[in-house]
Amino acid sequence: MRLGAIIGTVLLAGALALPAAAAESVADVKAQLTVLNDQIGQLRDELVRRGAANGLPTAPASALTRLDQLEAELKRLTDRVDVLTNDIGRIVADASNRVGDIEFRLTELEGGEPVPAAVPAPQLGGGLTGPKARPAAPEAADGGTMAVAEQSDFDAAVAAADGGDNQKAATLFGRFLETYPGGPLTTDAQYRRGEALAAGGDWKGAARSYLDAFSGAPQGQQAPQALLKLGVSLGKLGQASEACLTLAEVSNRYPDSAAAGQVAAETRALGCP
Repeated sequence: MRLGAIIGTVLLAGALALPAAAAESVADVKAQLTVLNDQIGQLRDELVRRGAANGLPTAPASALTRLDQLEAELKRLTDRVDVLTNDIGRIVADASNRVGDIEFRLTELEGGEPVPAAVPAPQLGGGLTGPKARPAAPEAADGGTMAVAEQSDFDAAVAAADGGDNQKAATLFGRFLETYPGGPLTTDAQYRRGEALAAGGDWKGAARSYLDAFSGAPQGQQAPQALLKLGVSLGKLGQASEACLTLAEVSNRYPDSAAAGQVAAETRALGCP
């Protein structure tokens, strides 16, 4: 393989790694940077070993200088990733602690035994290494039947809600969540159950469902509305301080969402500072 092609391959790999890294964890980005750094180091050694007399397309000094620049840039990027790792860890820990505080307060309101404050709240999304693995959905003996039944049960709950029977809808969504834990419709079912409970005036149950919908998928499609409705529910429960903080998080986390546009009216209604 010609040395010019090797250089092109390495540089192309680095260019392609950047957009892909946006959808991956910080740990994956660091791993890619390490691999790319190793490749550049190998290429540098090859340039030194072969020299101009063995077919280098340009002067060795220019190629080596360029590689030195690439190595310096990779070091800068690696250092930046380390900084971002610490920042993200702090943000995730702070958000998880806030969710833990709300969990504690809801448990008290529900009459249960509060979780001791010394027990750390689980990190949203499972921490920096990616979301926790969902439990495998049960499979039917004939294969494929369970998926149809899951959708059918979900649709029955939705139909009850659309028909105005909120009590039945809440019951069906609750039964659905018990039957199909961790399924692809879990977050939607949690949110819809919260809507049904709120419509029936059960703000404690609604707050719990909204919290489950948000904390289970903080980057999901329902997350902004779930967090907004959680704030509203806390306000209905007389937890004004927690409600105001929760509503403020909607704008901080999802500034471009439709939910963020509703925050001002809700904060005014609660008299938030």
